[in-house]
Amino acid sequence: MTNGIQFWGQSFVAGPQGEVLHLASPDKEENVVVEIDRTRTETVRRIWPFFRDRRIDAYNDITKRYLL
Repeated sequence: MTNGIQFWGQSFVAGPQGEVLHLASPDKEENVVVEIDRTRTETVRRIWPFFRDRRIDAYNDITKRYLL
């Protein structure tokens, strides 16, 4: 699998406000299906309009290989 290498962190599924809905096992493989409440997700998007408030003009530098 990883030949003895251990990695920090583990996979997870998060809800629309960042809450952890499922945290995967740190030491075994697993496949999980997590149900997402699409109505709640839409409600959160309406009361916390992240996409409306983002500053796309501030993203230019992350598309460059290096900064001068």
